[in-house]
Amino acid sequence: MEDGSIKEIMEGISAPSFSDILQTVKTSTPDLASLDASSPSDDLFAEHKRSAWNNKGETRCDFQYRLKLEHHSGVTYTTIWKRSITGRLLTDIKSDRDEVQHFTDMLLPVIQELLGYNLSVGDWCVCSTPRRRHKDWNFACAVAESIAARLNIPYYEDVAEAKNAKRVGAVFSMRNCPKETNIICVDDFVTTGSTFLSMKNLLQDAGKNVVFFAGINNRT
Repeated sequence: MEDGSIKEIMEGISAPSFSDILQTVKTSTPDLASLDASSPSDDLFAEHKRSAWNNKGETRCDFQYRLKLEHHSGVTYTTIWKRSITGRLLTDIKSDRDEVQHFTDMLLPVIQELLGYNLSVGDWCVCSTPRRRHKDWNFACAVAESIAARLNIPYYEDVAEAKNAKRVGAVFSMRNCPKETNIICVDDFVTTGSTFLSMKNLLQDAGKNVVFFAGINNRT
């Protein structure tokens, strides 16, 4: 495929099949360096070795820009960074309020390039995933709210409620259903995709169209 902007590529595709979407795309814009949409590789960090919320440094992000469209666990999502050996611990990132602006500034142009620059004239809103921890101030919710404000579209907090702390196979119940049809669901990081899948099932059952974006890809 010849180099071109994501917008040009998307406009040139008519009713694509999923196999058409899952391919590597290079872009000419420096801010959108690459879109790796190949099938996901095996997780390099086995489940018994993964400890996403400890202080030993296993889960970090160095903020090297790696735009990626990935389909995993039955849901498709876009991320802009990936986990790394060096860099800041995710726990440090999630407790740093200054990082909200950083995540917003980096995710916003990707959302606009893929979905359009005038979402406020359509039937769009932003939501976040359920808050399982940090309920007084939640980093992912703050990022989603900031993005909604920049897009000038409504933000819905606590759309879904998790009945338990399970991440894989979690079942959500509707708590604050958006009135808009098209929903941008934002999270700070994604590991298995199970949370996004649960949101997808919940919102699609409610007749909503939903697309997913996260800052950090915690799988690869």
